Order: sequence, then C-alpha cells, then structure tokens
Amino acid sequence: MKKITYKITGVILMFSMMLSSCTKDFEEINTDPNNTPNALPQQLLAPALVGTLQYNMLRNRNFNNELMQVSVDMGDGDGKVFRYDYRSTWADYLYNGWYSELTNFKDLYKIASDELNYNKSYIGISLICQSWIYSMLTDTYGDIPYFESNQARDLLNYEPKFDAQKDIYFDIFKKLEEANTLLAANTAIVASSDPVYQGNIAKWRKFGNSLYLRLLLRVSGKAEVADAAIAKIKEIVEVNPGSYPIMQSNDESAILKWTGVAPYTSPLLTVREQDFRALGIATFFISHLVDWNDPRIDIPTYGSNGINRWGIAPYQGAYLGVPSGYAPGENPEKKSYFYSNTSTSSIMTEPLAGMIMNYAELKFILAEAAAKGWVSSSAETYYNDGALNSITLWLPTWSVPITTFLAAADIQWDNNATLDEKMEKIHLLKYYALFLTDMQQWFEYRRTGHPVLPKGAGLRNNGEMPSRMTYPVYVQSTNPTRYKEAVTAQGSDVISTKVWWQKP
Repeated sequence: MKKITYKITGVILMFSMMLSSCTKDFEEINTDPNNTPNALPQQLLAPALVGTLQYNMLRNRNFNNELMQVSVDMGDGDGKVFRYDYRSTWADYLYNGWYSELTNFKDLYKIASDELNYNKSYIGISLICQSWIYSMLTDTYGDIPYFESNQARDLLNYEPKFDAQKDIYFDIFKKLEEANTLLAANTAIVASSDPVYQGNIAKWRKFGNSLYLRLLLRVSGKAEVADAAIAKIKEIVEVNPGSYPIMQSNDESAILKWTGVAPYTSPLLTVREQDFRALGIATFFISHLVDWNDPRIDIPTYGSNGINRWGIAPYQGAYLGVPSGYAPGENPEKKSYFYSNTSTSSIMTEPLAGMIMNYAELKFILAEAAAKGWVSSSAETYYNDGALNSITLWLPTWSVPITTFLAAADIQWDNNATLDEKMEKIHLLKYYALFLTDMQQWFEYRRTGHPVLPKGAGLRNNGEMPSRMTYPVYVQSTNPTRYKEAVTAQGSDVISTKVWWQKP
C-alpha cells in the first residue's frame, strides 16, 4: 500500500512539474507582437507599408488606369470604369483598406512615443505615412473622418464626424512640419524594418518634404489658400531649402522595391495571369510612347529576350492600343497588352511597381511652380530633368542627351508657349512619371485638366471625368447622422460632386 502511495505521489509531482514547465512561458509564446501593446516600432513599419501598397497597386490597375486611359477592360458589360460607368461597390476597398493601415501607422506612432520605445524617427515616419494615406483618402472621397477616425478600438467612437477637406489638408501640413523637425535629429532605426529606405532617415525626411510640395501644389488653385500655399512652396524650394531638404536623385525616390521574397512579393501577383493579360493597353498611353520612340518600349535596345522594360506585348510587330471610352457594340480588337509574370519582364513582378513618389514627379512639380512664376528657377531645366529621370528610373544606363530626345519627339520646352501649352507639356510627361503611382494621375487630371484625354462616344457621367468615389454604402447605415452632415456640407454623394480643391 505504501509503495502504491509513493507511486501516485511521484506521478502527481511529475505532472505538476510538466504543467509548470508548459505554462511558464505560455503568455509570451502565444502573443502576437504585432497586435498587442508589446509590439516594437520595428515590427510595425514594414507590414503597414506593404499593406498600403497592396490597396494602392490593385486600384491603380483597375480604377486609375481605366479612367486615365492606360488600359481598357474590354467588354460591353455594366460597370466598365473606362466608360465612367461607376458602381457603388467600388467605394469599399480603398476606404476600408486605407483606414485599416492608418490604424497600424497610428499604433507605430503611439508605441514609438512611449518612454520605453521612444524614437523620433519612427514617430516622424509615421506622421509622413499618415499624411500620405489621409491625402489619398480625402482626394478620393472628399470630406472624410479625420480628427475622430480610427477611434473605435480605444475610444469606442463608432460614428466619427466627417471633416472638411480644407481642415484635413491644413492638419496634414502640420504633420509634415512636425515630421521634418523630428527627422532632423537623424535618430537611428532598425534598417531591416524599413523596406523603402533601409533605415536612411535623411531620405525619409526628403520624401516627407517632397510629399509636402505635392500636396501644396494640389491646393494651390484654391483661391482662399492659394497665397499661403504658393508662399510655402517658395519657402521650401528657395527661401529656406536647408531646413526643408527634398529629393535630389532617383535613388531618393520613395519606392518599396519588391524582391519576390515574402513578405516583399508584389500584390499584382494576386491577379490571375489570364486576367492580367486580358486588359488592352489604351491608344492614348501607347501612341505617345511610339511617336516619341520612347526607350521604355524599345525592344531592340532594352529589355530581356526581346521584351521591353515595361513588359508591353507588341501586336503584329507594332505597338497598337484600344481607343478608351468606345461605345457598347463597337467591339474593337485588343492589341498590345501587359505581359503576365510568365514572361521575363512584367509589371507583375517588377521591383519598381511599389511606387510611392518618385524624383521625376518632384521635378515636374517644380517645373509647374517655375512656369507659373512662383519660384525663380528655370522651368525648362526642371522640365528636362523630369523627363530625363522619368526614363532613367527605369533605364539607368540610358545616355541619350535629354534635349536631343525631346527635340526628336517634338516635346521640347518652349519658353514662348502659353501657360496652358506649358501645362499640357508638363502634365503629359508627368502622366508617364506617375505610371503605377496609386491614383495620382487621376488626382492631377482633376486638378488641372491635363493631359487632354480623348473622349469616346460611350462615356457616361455626361462625358465628365469622375470627381470622386462615393462613400461606401454601409456608411449610410452605420454612421447615418455624420453621413448626412457630410453630404449636406460637400454635396450629393455622387461621382460628379467636386471636392473642395477642385472648386474655384
């Protein structure tokens, strides 16, 4: 009996030790550091950047590119974006996705602001990224939840008010000013946590100030704020450039380069290959490149195995497109298209497709500012630099003098041209510099009306470019009071209602 008791006691002790061993580190082992207050700043940055670019790139492909005559989703069915045939279901994806990533960037800000993890650079980077996403949100929808957004988890605010776009922009400018100051300290971050600049804080600061210029230019045509916006542009570029460094080369472009190794695999790989190839390239997009003998589609000189840098398939030995906006029943033949990833060169697998803001865009921003007399530098120099860097971003070894290329293409700068003619040249070349950059082609067209796009007979919305996306339908039921306030303040929740900076 005594032996049996000893055996039972031993078993109990052994079980207790095993239980203690198994549960001792249970909380630590089974905690996801990316979704708890214990996360570190270096764990949050890359996933938020990758997530944001997923939304940007997929809607760039199937919304921006369709509106802006890069591609044509051919067919006579309803909801064809290239005909401005907008369905309300388009609204949800970006709205939900961008606000989700804002939560992640705000978590980065909060954790990097804690005494234990305090880091000025992560705070500054978070402010830049928040500014980037909020600007895309408001430029897409108009008035949006801003000051009360992303408060459901911590403050249980499930019905945030919608803020006026003017107020949103002014607060974005405050964020970018603060980021510029914080990043001036050049506090180190974990290089491997940063897939855009690999921990180079000086480059993040330059990107933040370059983004500042993009957004100042966007509101510069609004009479009530034009003087202040123009003065700030001049301050950044000429009056106090030492305090506001901006990008100086293609190497400083804000691009998350897809390596093909998880988690840095391009979101475009989620598109089925046959669907990726199904879109025809629009005549407007391809015809200029052909007329200019643009090296980005020059098969004999560039690319691999006869495939050009942008992975565009020729049609019967030539580059030919489909007219955008064609009427139902016309049924043109698909010609050139973008190769899928089965080829050796494809936008699907292109490292540079993770575009946030590139150096060429900045140069065209400065060209417009100079052409309008806001800065004293040469508009022609900025224009030429923009054209050059737009090409060499993709073809670094291209060595043709840019003035030779522009003259041969008959798109050289003309100081005697009217301002409207100068704007058309700047924005036609800027259109190609913005290739793959979220919705920026659409935003800039809405701001300027350039480049001039041909209008097909099948366009809806009275042939007018949509001015915004509508709010998601569910917002009407989940936040009805604030939704009605927004519609009363901004105008009807339709695609023809102009946002604040589009109105005189």
